[in-house]
Amino acid sequence: MRIALDAMGGDFAPQSTVAGAAMALREYPKITKLFLTGDESAIKTELAKLGCSDPRIEIVHTTQVVEMSDAAVDSVRRKKDSSVARAVDLVKKDEADAIVSAGHTGAAVAATTIKLRTLEGIERPGIASYLPTEKNVCVLIDAGANVDARPVHLLQYAIMGSVLSEHVLGYSNPEIGLMSIGGEDVKGSEFTKDVFKLLKASSLNFRGNIEGHDLFEHPVEVILCDGFTGNVVLKTAEATAGAVFRWLKHELTKTPFRMFGAWIARNAFRAIRRKTNYENYGGSPLLGVNGICIIAHGSSTPLAIKNAIRVATEFIEQQVNPRIVEAVKAYNLKNAHLAQTAAAPVTPLETAVTLDNATMEESHAV
Repeated sequence: MRIALDAMGGDFAPQSTVAGAAMALREYPKITKLFLTGDESAIKTELAKLGCSDPRIEIVHTTQVVEMSDAAVDSVRRKKDSSVARAVDLVKKDEADAIVSAGHTGAAVAATTIKLRTLEGIERPGIASYLPTEKNVCVLIDAGANVDARPVHLLQYAIMGSVLSEHVLGYSNPEIGLMSIGGEDVKGSEFTKDVFKLLKASSLNFRGNIEGHDLFEHPVEVILCDGFTGNVVLKTAEATAGAVFRWLKHELTKTPFRMFGAWIARNAFRAIRRKTNYENYGGSPLLGVNGICIIAHGSSTPLAIKNAIRVATEFIEQQVNPRIVEAVKAYNLKNAHLAQTAAAPVTPLETAVTLDNATMEESHAV
């Protein structure tokens, strides 16, 4: 397995990225090559601090870094020698199997989409993030890649999210829910109503609309939403989890009696902390691009970087992209057959894409 790590991406790069890379090399012997893209001098300094001289490391020197203030697409055009662009180039040239970046999310999405293109049958990529609940780990897609999604894109997300849930997380026939403001199919915007119709007519395991409280009270395995909604949901959940732990710490340290009770329950608190800690989940895969791209949190620690690299190895090992292509083709075949035999119309994905494009062309003409 060959991984390209954007060593200059993230709030604490290259310290955290290089330290995380060293941890990953110690734990994952299946990695045969780990490219570190970025400033060679800075990377070598961090490796020397760690005493790391693993022969599997190859430094790819770059002269540019994408800043958080840079526009996503412009960064790809104007900073061709940036650490993230060079990492994507390694995947494009088949020198690496996956890219991992904790830097500018928009730049990573733009670079991989422009340079690698999308998988057959997929129009727009989506970021899939893991959301832990009491009963399972949900896949939330999209978490920010495509804020102006069209209904057919969410149908594609449903297929990709199901593949991820089944083959990486191990859930059989994962249940899908559409984020909306009510459980009834008449609730929501015109966009969510159109998505509901597509999913209801499909052969997917679609529960229906879900609301915010369903995320944790009645969770599904795959949560669908556009990138704007998904990003808000994800960041709100992260912030809420952090706030609850801070409130608990404040209240439990007020009196000696409470502190004693907290000490007795310390293992339970630690277990919940591990379950909700983003570092343990590593990074969010960008599904739909013709290559493997794992997007890590901007404030990733070495542990988070190590686990993001682990996620990349899992995607390589489980052949997620070929499975997505197979799932899209199988979906089209199955729904084409259902459309011929069912009383209600069933729209194959390829037809939905064509119809959606025609609608967009009409709207532009107007």
